Order: sequence, then C-alpha cells, then structure tokens
Amino acid sequence: MYLDSFTFPDADTEFDFLLSIKRQCYNSFYPFKILSQREFTILNFEPITILYGGNGSGKTTALNVIAQKLHLKRDSRFNQSNFFEDYTNLCDYALMRELPEHSRVITSDDVFDYMLNIRMMNEGIDTKREELFEDYLDAKYSKFQFTSMKDYDQLKKVNQARSKTQSKYVRSNLMNNIREHSNGENAFQYFIDKIEENGLYLLDEPENSLSPERQLELVSFIEDSVRFFGCQFVISTHSPFLLAMKGAKIYDLDQDPVKVKPWTELKNVQIYHRFFESHQQEFNIPLKNDKDTR
Repeated sequence: MYLDSFTFPDADTEFDFLLSIKRQCYNSFYPFKILSQREFTILNFEPITILYGGNGSGKTTALNVIAQKLHLKRDSRFNQSNFFEDYTNLCDYALMRELPEHSRVITSDDVFDYMLNIRMMNEGIDTKREELFEDYLDAKYSKFQFTSMKDYDQLKKVNQARSKTQSKYVRSNLMNNIREHSNGENAFQYFIDKIEENGLYLLDEPENSLSPERQLELVSFIEDSVRFFGCQFVISTHSPFLLAMKGAKIYDLDQDPVKVKPWTELKNVQIYHRFFESHQQEFNIPLKNDKDTR
C-alpha cells in the first residue's frame, strides 16, 4: 500500500471558489461539479481499488485528478480545462509510504497510441522493404561506372547487391518488423512492459482492446503483481472480469451518493447475468460433431 486516501473538494468548497470567478468569461469549469454532484469527496484505498460507472460518471476524471495531484508519469496527454490546476489544488491525499518514481497512470489512449505506433512502424518497414527489392535489382543489373568519389556510396550498393542474394541484401539493410502480434496481444504486452515491481498504478479502462481471454490474463497479472510484487492499483472499469478481482474495493459512481458495493450488485454485472441466464438452455446444448459431450 502506497496511497491511503484521496479527498476531492465538496460542493461548498467548489461554490466558494467559483464565487470568486467571473462566470461570464468561461463556458466550462471542468472538473468542478463532476464528482461533487454525487457527493464523491473521499476515496479510501485498498491494494486494488476500482472506480465503476457508465460514461460520464466521472471515473476517468477522478483518475486523472489523482494522477495529476500525485505527479505520476504518463505517456499521453489528457483533456484539461483552465480550472484543472485550481481543482487539484483543492484536493488532498495521504500516503502510507513514499511513491516509487516509476509509478504511473496508464490510459486507454496510451495503449491505443502504442498499438498505432507499432502499426505505423511496421507499415513503414513494409514500404521500405519493397523499395529495397527495387534497389537491389537496379543496383545488381545496372551498368555502373565509378568516375569520382561522389559515386562511392553507389559503388558500395552495387558491390553489395552483386555479392549477396536478394533476401540477404534486404535483411542487411532493413530492421525486422517490431512485432507481428494482434492488437490485443500488443495491448496486453504494453501493460506487461509498463508495470514494474513495487509501484502505484492507475489504469483507465484497461479492458479496451482486450478480448475476454486477454482480460482474464490481465486480471491474473494484476492479482499477482499485488500479492507477490508489492504493487497497488486504482482502476476505472466496467469490465465484469476486472470487477470480480479478489479483494477489490469497488466504488459505484452510478450511485448518488457514491457507494462501495460488491461486484455482483453492480448494474452492468446484473445485466450480463440476466442475459446469460435467459440463454442458459442454449449453453447446455452440445455442439455438433463434438465428441466430448461431458
């Protein structure tokens, strides 16, 4: 445990601040009035703390405020308003021990940008590979004559092309593709690479881009990171797989006021439960050509 508690300004504190601002100058006071409207003023943390809620509930806002107040590392920028710093100045927190420097916030934008960068690099490499195929043929069969030192680079290219096969020529002039993985595999790898031992990690909807199978792998990774490697997590999510993590303390931001709830009482989870319950008989039908009908 590193982070013990975090407090957000209540409605009265926000009112006192906004009273001193000339309202006609601004059309947004974000993040003011987002969390206070549900009387969400304090977070008391466990090794795994989850902020649950639908779109617009404020779970991502809360995560960004905490990350900004604690000066955590992050890869991607996030939306801020003119009043974001004013709001974080009104927040407070209590630590159980000093935060490790590698503690960070990981957002879905970070993961998406990572996957996009890999794709762009691989596409660039593929384009370069095609260009090298053409360079090889041009150099190998060209009627090149060395006339001055200005031709030295071209001479090296011609000699290299004539002394190597096409595949060896391309390999020697081209880096390999970064990773030939699916988006889900790359997204999962991003979390593995960024989460180190003994740190505080804020994860914003980490289930994005992950299949159910990968989400379960991430759940195991998070649980092991807490149990064996001294990590603490604060996670915003509505994934039933993450919500069911052992020992997780869940704040339901869809409630007014916000309440701590077991995962089985959350609205989204109950919708999933009713859906699968209504199709239960279909799951009991053995698949065709399935030899193992146990």
